[in-house]
Amino acid sequence: MQFNFKSSKKITVGAILILAFSNLFLAPSASAAEKGWRYWGYYQAAPGAKTWTAAMTGPTVDVKDGAVEGWSFVFSADDIPSIAPLVKPDFKSICGMEKPDKDTKRVALVIDFGSSAYAPKGEKMKKTIKTCVRTAKESQGIDVLGMVAKVRSNKSGLICGLNGYPAKECGVEISTPASLMK
Repeated sequence: MQFNFKSSKKITVGAILILAFSNLFLAPSASAAEKGWRYWGYYQAAPGAKTWTAAMTGPTVDVKDGAVEGWSFVFSADDIPSIAPLVKPDFKSICGMEKPDKDTKRVALVIDFGSSAYAPKGEKMKKTIKTCVRTAKESQGIDVLGMVAKVRSNKSGLICGLNGYPAKECGVEISTPASLMK
């Protein structure tokens, strides 16, 4: 998806997500260690990779057959998500029974709803989702996510909620939970 602005430059949704999050985290704070944000962090593992990498683009990127996409509801004091999904990005264990074919691609998906330490007050965390998605060859990360979860985003494209969690907020700043202070 692309947006055309008056300058006639095309900007992708991924670029908008990066700009939106950058604006959230570039504002200086006198008590940076005492505050942070809770939001959905996006992670990826390329085919064959055994560790998560924080995605520095939005989910409007191509994913390859054999990749693992990860989403984790995180608390972080900066713009790089700090808590990867607890489930390891093991394509074989998630999609091992799905055989490749020439018309589709297989992508493993993990959605980790985070920790009760920073869960929104009054909301119940959901169980981690790990599933294999068979999708069209041209599908992007957001398509894979949308095949499994109900996605709520704000006007800039920032992912605010997955399957109703959190119910209303979107990338809010909160005090660092006492259990995370070191």
